[in-house]
Amino acid sequence: MIEVGPPSRSKGLPTDLIPQTKRAADSKRKPSLDPPQTAVLRRIFPPEQFPDHYAARSYDLGGRGRRRFFRIELQVSSPSSPERSTNIKSREIRVLTSMRLICLLLAIPAFFILDASFAAFAPIDNYLLACGASQNVSFQGQVFLPDSQESAFSLGTSADGVFSSSSSNSALPSPIYQSLRFFTQPAHYNFDIRQEGRHWIRLYFYPIPNSGHDLVSAPLTVVTDEFVLMNNFTFKNSNSTYMFKEYLVNVTSDSLALTFIPANGSISFVNGIEVISAPDGLIYDQALAVPNAPFSGISALGLETMYRLNMGGPLLTPLNDSLGRTWENDAKYLHVNSSAVKVSAELDSINYPDGVTIETAPRWVYATAEAMGDPNVTDLNFNITWVFSVDPSFQYLIRLHFCDIVSKALNTLVFNVYVNSDIAIASLDLSSLKSDLSVPYYKDFVANSNGSNTMTVSVGPDTMADFSNAILNGLEFMKISNDAKSLDGTSAVKDLLPDSLSSKNKLGLVIGVVLGSLIGISAAILCYFCFVIRRRKASSNNQPWLPLPFYGNSHSISKVSTTSHKSGTASCISLASTNLGRVFMFQEIFDATNRFDESLLLGVGGFGKVYKGTLEDGTRVAVKRGNPRSEQGIAEFQTEIEMLSKLRHRHLVSLIGYCDERSEMILVYEYMANGPLRSHLYGTNLQSLSWRQRLEICIGAARGLHYLHTGAAQSIIHRDVKTTNILLDENFVAKVADFGLSKAGPAIDQTHVSTAVKGSFGYLDPEYFRRQQLTEKSDVYSFGVVLMEVLCARPALNPVLPREQVNIAEWAMAWQKKGMLEKILDPALAGKINPASLKKYGDAAEKCLADQGVDRPSMGDVLWNLEYALQLEETSSLADPDDNSIRSISGILLPHMEPLDPSSLSMAEGVNASTVDIPEDATTSAVFSQLVNPRGR
Repeated sequence: MIEVGPPSRSKGLPTDLIPQTKRAADSKRKPSLDPPQTAVLRRIFPPEQFPDHYAARSYDLGGRGRRRFFRIELQVSSPSSPERSTNIKSREIRVLTSMRLICLLLAIPAFFILDASFAAFAPIDNYLLACGASQNVSFQGQVFLPDSQESAFSLGTSADGVFSSSSSNSALPSPIYQSLRFFTQPAHYNFDIRQEGRHWIRLYFYPIPNSGHDLVSAPLTVVTDEFVLMNNFTFKNSNSTYMFKEYLVNVTSDSLALTFIPANGSISFVNGIEVISAPDGLIYDQALAVPNAPFSGISALGLETMYRLNMGGPLLTPLNDSLGRTWENDAKYLHVNSSAVKVSAELDSINYPDGVTIETAPRWVYATAEAMGDPNVTDLNFNITWVFSVDPSFQYLIRLHFCDIVSKALNTLVFNVYVNSDIAIASLDLSSLKSDLSVPYYKDFVANSNGSNTMTVSVGPDTMADFSNAILNGLEFMKISNDAKSLDGTSAVKDLLPDSLSSKNKLGLVIGVVLGSLIGISAAILCYFCFVIRRRKASSNNQPWLPLPFYGNSHSISKVSTTSHKSGTASCISLASTNLGRVFMFQEIFDATNRFDESLLLGVGGFGKVYKGTLEDGTRVAVKRGNPRSEQGIAEFQTEIEMLSKLRHRHLVSLIGYCDERSEMILVYEYMANGPLRSHLYGTNLQSLSWRQRLEICIGAARGLHYLHTGAAQSIIHRDVKTTNILLDENFVAKVADFGLSKAGPAIDQTHVSTAVKGSFGYLDPEYFRRQQLTEKSDVYSFGVVLMEVLCARPALNPVLPREQVNIAEWAMAWQKKGMLEKILDPALAGKINPASLKKYGDAAEKCLADQGVDRPSMGDVLWNLEYALQLEETSSLADPDDNSIRSISGILLPHMEPLDPSSLSMAEGVNASTVDIPEDATTSAVFSQLVNPRGR
């Protein structure tokens, strides 16, 4: 109980902002601050956490007699420690004045330092529930109300109970975990929503011991009206003693139902719930899909916070964040602690630009960072890398926060940002973006783990920078809901909700069916006739249509229809001039993939997802289903259609057909049973490939690329040659795949194609990257990286390795020039390679990796050298592979094969090479490559 005197200020007039200190507040003299304000501070802060500095305004709102009302605005800060700084939420506090109660309404309008430039976000919907509690629970500046007393929501269940721990547990981070409500039947909390839009949903779980129930084994399933948040989680299968979950969902109605579904014969429970409005602009609808494609539609997706890190700084609690978020320290996620050093700046040096506010991230995040350790010390990592455990079946939204607090001048800090081994931002110069130092900047990315249980984020210096350094200030890592709108598993809400919860809506459903039956039947009949007419017209004109959203990119196919429909179907692109094979009904594809079962998922890319499927006749296929939210993916999808309609070769993946129903864009390919080459080199438990197998695979891929470069009237440049785009069938025959980035090569009278840089970092031709001039030799460089990857069985880029080993091309070339390539080959191949074969192979790879395109061989020459290396491997001779005069090795007669003179070849007159099938050579000692375009050699 606090006694204070009546306020001395006149009614309705604010006091001046009066800075105070702890010493003044603790003094026995009468403080210069109004007594109610001092009382409020003493109610909020224990003596050991009393703020170093504070300022306040008080407003006399009037009242009767000695019962008066005040509005108190406080700004408190403690520069030495963020834990002692606060941004106190609005609330009601009772203080005695002359033995009578007065009500003080606290309104804290700003960040925890004196900053008048931002007003704190005030959530319209703000539910804080202490489930099963009998009284208010205060924690970190927030007051949680008992879930039995809040009037703006209802709890629907007929079988529930409460339990509270009789003793506090010091190991628990919050008193919220001291009570719980349990359910033996499905139960739902219905919240009134006053403002539609994104809302935080935060859930607290702790199986309190001695509750009379086996809470540790209880499966926890929680859903909203639209999203599955948790599905059969149990503490029994977890290493955690308590759990905090945070979600961000878009609420599009005036209510939100949060349903807890216990398993049959078991119970469910929850300790605390938060449902709070989030700022409209907190998460944008678009992000960059790594490696390089736009991703849109995020506003319709559910998000779950997996990690939120304050790089180089301390733990930030909800007291330090205007949105009540928690920011962890990053130390335990660093791959190598010695790779980073902590740096910090004064809080008041951070200059928020337009579009970035304290809601984006608090000042403490931008005022600290991890910077590189001394890059000149060879035993330290070249990059700073953070490693995160993930569920490989989901995509993730990654927000990275940057603020240049280390530079003394503009344009001196230039670095690269990686997600996994892919480049996310190349040559990032923060001062160039913001024209100043200490200006916050953030960027959103969407990525998946490519089947791995971990993902990495790395920063490292740009090779062109004057100074070697890189920083990261903060990170937010959020799981994205899948096609079933689930954040845990593949079941949708309707699959988890019992029939009993749906029965209440049956009456409304019946009424809706009755009222809409006539309209529905009429619409169905109309659609049927339109469908029949359209099919007949399409059949008579032989013009199939594939509905592809058209975004004005350069990949036109033949004809564009820009007719828009209220139904929301996208514009269509005619494929009249293509030859796409069989036309599939959507139901066939639906059945072939078992309703697009996520367990049949083969991979995820910018275009969408690839599923394994089985047709009615038993044929196994790969089904590529386009993602309409990815604009870049759609552009690549169109390019692939163009390319595959013209290409036929044993070492290129074959297109079986397509489906264009229901605004879908689906391509059906032959199924490659052994998947991508990369999975047979590293990252899986698959059996290691022999050296002969690796050579034959490389030869097959080289034949496919050679055909692209020379087998048509105008060459085709793949632009994305890498081990994940070389697929293996059941006999380990290699086939080049994924033509989404492919580009028509230069004409006869041209030397290159000028185009924006696209591809995968680690495989990119450095000359193409510098000049933006694309040639067939760019594919040759990428293939050289593949050759080294096949030899060493490691990724093209691995940011967690020491500096000199990060880039496989540079690392392997250094050993090749020493003549010691055997030192870095895959341990599984040690002692199993003919040295002559290895030397020839290494020479071929070295030529591919020449810095200048003019110094690189054609794919035809690369193919010749690889087939020669295979012939050498098939012998036991150690003859010098550089001696091309050798005609006989251990009894095997070899033809005399020299790189061909282009002047000796000519295109056969009258031959149409636009769709040419190149048969497979019967033996490797035969003529290696059939040339149509002599430019290939």
